[in-house]
Amino acid sequence: MKLHSTFFSSPFNTVLAVFVGMSLLGGHALAQAPSAPSASSARPSPASTSPAKLVTLDRIVLTVNEEAVTRHDIESQKNTILKRMKTANVTPPPDNELEHQIIERQITEKALMQFAKETGIRVDDTMIDRAIGRVAQENNLSLDELKAALARENIPFPFYREELRRQLTLQRVREREVDSHIVVTDAEVDAYLKLVNAQTDGETEYLISHILVSIPSQATPEVVDARHARAEDILKKLNDGADFAQTAVAMSDASDALTGGTLDWRTPARLPTLFADVVRAMKKDQISNILRSPAGFHILKLNDSRSRNEPKVVEQTHARHILVRVSETVSEDDAKQKIERAAQRLEAGESFETIARLMSEDASSSRGGDLGWINPGDTVPDFERAMNALQQRKISVPIRSPFGWHLVEVLERRQQDVTAEYQHEQARQALRQRKSDEAFEDFLQQTRDRAYVEYKTGER
Repeated sequence: MKLHSTFFSSPFNTVLAVFVGMSLLGGHALAQAPSAPSASSARPSPASTSPAKLVTLDRIVLTVNEEAVTRHDIESQKNTILKRMKTANVTPPPDNELEHQIIERQITEKALMQFAKETGIRVDDTMIDRAIGRVAQENNLSLDELKAALARENIPFPFYREELRRQLTLQRVREREVDSHIVVTDAEVDAYLKLVNAQTDGETEYLISHILVSIPSQATPEVVDARHARAEDILKKLNDGADFAQTAVAMSDASDALTGGTLDWRTPARLPTLFADVVRAMKKDQISNILRSPAGFHILKLNDSRSRNEPKVVEQTHARHILVRVSETVSEDDAKQKIERAAQRLEAGESFETIARLMSEDASSSRGGDLGWINPGDTVPDFERAMNALQQRKISVPIRSPFGWHLVEVLERRQQDVTAEYQHEQARQALRQRKSDEAFEDFLQQTRDRAYVEYKTGER
């Protein structure tokens, strides 16, 4: 079944559903926010103006292409990370090692945000409003309830908005500079599925953690040798009983180091080929030898594995819709008024098919708005929620999605075995994500290497 790509969701469209905590560069939960700066750290208290008291001023620790990173920036992020580690039961590394990791991520993030600005990537207030609306909806909260929840976490709402803007900007950098260039061919998908079908135990998912000792681009042989020695030292610590997550936090150069280096459940298609070949032969809790890739030296730990061979039966929905897009030339109010006029005509007895052909701004309009059979997850969340709430042969009220305003009608539903189709699509998504992850790590490294970093005296 071929679905119309202009309004069906990509597997990489992150749902902004979590509203506390902090995301890192390699993560995908982009609605998270770090701890807000306290008023006392941002400016002196009234009492501090007394000549009898010393005033502790924030100081610049380093500059990234002349943009400052302050002591407060580092301490604020450190406090958030320590809270998250405590929640996740991860023992923090020594303070100086944790601070080194935070500084490295501050450098990379500053360089990425500067790149976004220089290349014209921006996130306007309308996009932020929609993202916040989705966060509230995903958490079953009103906007006021979301603000209250943030207040309980000591996160000022204006600060949260700007953190969302930053994270969405980083997401757009990745989408434009990396994801838009990723191609997965049918031949690659077929070859992977052929490999899976040849295995007696079918496809397996792996839960792994990893540590990366990166190699700078254009590194000399001496630098490569030094980085390999560091990897050997880390492996020795692990084999002597050091905690893997704590070691990753302290010593890994990967973008997910501060989460303990743990990846989500992944099939071999989602893992780098180098990892997949090794992990298949590992046992639970086993630690690999040092692996070499263009990015550097890797050490893996297999936390767990599980089978993915169960049949996939889903409830499919046969639906049709009318779409009025919001664009630079069509305002939000104009689009909503147009979809409301379409709803009025339907209530007056005109056929859905006729109105869709006349008014819908989607490729399905030529089919009277018919979208065919839809699997769970095929459409964007706003659309799917509204569709799932409808009874058969009922038409929705106007609903808003990232693509504009819709009217939706459910024609029928059925239970369908989609194992073969599901496996094919999952393989394509996994291969695409693997390529994206590898390319994004390269992009991060190149961006970091291009940055001019100046440490202030005594701070390095």
